[in-house]
Amino acid sequence: MSIPRLLLGPGPSNPHPRVLAALSQPLLGHLDPAFLTLLDEAQARLRSLFGTQNPLTLPLSATGSGGMEACLANLLERGDRAVIGVAGAFGERMCEVARRIGARVERVETEPGTALPAEAMADAIARVRPRVVAFVHAETSTGVLQPVEEIAAASRRAEAFLVLDCVTSLGGVSVTLDAWGVDAAYSGTQKCLSCPPGLSPVSFSERAALRVRARRTPVQSWYLDVTLLAAYYGSERVYHHTAPISMVYGLAEALRVIEEEGMPAREARHRAAAAALIERLAPFGFTPLVAPEVRLPTLTTLRLPEAVLARGEAKLRRELLDAHGIEVGGGLGKLSGSVWRVGLMGENARVENVERLVEALATLLRG
Repeated sequence: MSIPRLLLGPGPSNPHPRVLAALSQPLLGHLDPAFLTLLDEAQARLRSLFGTQNPLTLPLSATGSGGMEACLANLLERGDRAVIGVAGAFGERMCEVARRIGARVERVETEPGTALPAEAMADAIARVRPRVVAFVHAETSTGVLQPVEEIAAASRRAEAFLVLDCVTSLGGVSVTLDAWGVDAAYSGTQKCLSCPPGLSPVSFSERAALRVRARRTPVQSWYLDVTLLAAYYGSERVYHHTAPISMVYGLAEALRVIEEEGMPAREARHRAAAAALIERLAPFGFTPLVAPEVRLPTLTTLRLPEAVLARGEAKLRRELLDAHGIEVGGGLGKLSGSVWRVGLMGENARVENVERLVEALATLLRG
């Protein structure tokens, strides 16, 4: 029998036991009043977690990348200008999605492991006067937690719509869309929400919803058109698609767990686990890539010591998985082969999981 997996990579994370139990509940129809009541509850809890009053906040039937496409496809039309911050692989993906929509993309780039310079973003926004500004709050490929406020202020001055990727931040660190002035945001259930992959929580401001209704052309994706989705997830309950019933059960329970713990305590737990990881792996020669002031507590990117590089980092990760049931992630792009990405997200953000990883590494490196 294989060893149960402890998922300490960039995602997914291990679901909470209560979420697994919720997933096994009997199915209901997607228009059953009991299911619609549960859906309303999940939407209300998502608003609280996103820090917003946006009515158009819903669990999109898609993964986080689907949420990204929904936000950009609804707000951009062919020929529109977009300023996109690229601090890693998921900023790159934003650019590619916008390009395929037909937008004219202005990239603002920074080196992997560093935050986007607010001044460079503000300068590009003022010069381009874009329809949309987009960047990643928690860059999963590098472990950077991007400050939001200054870029958001520059977006407001240009009357641009701000899109924020919260895939690896929602449920692990504070997210306050309304206070920041974010117009559209998306996340995924499989990271800090401790739920399986399959839903993308999204939120659109009323200003963004008005923009979508005023488009010159229809949204290129029928499935992701929020004017159609709003008719099902709002009070009208007009059939759009068959919602993934079991996943909504799981999400609703995950959101209850988060509210019971409280976000201040939950964020403190994530930060304590990340600090323990850095401290306990330092004697092995692992060092953090990202400066403390912009370091993401839910995912830590570690430079690899010579002993790991000599052994072969991919080989050691496979030994961790096969012999100890622990998954950690390798680097992406420019960081491939030189770093590990260790996720301590949601239910997994606990010091005892750090200790399990440290003990396993010590055993393998002695062998």
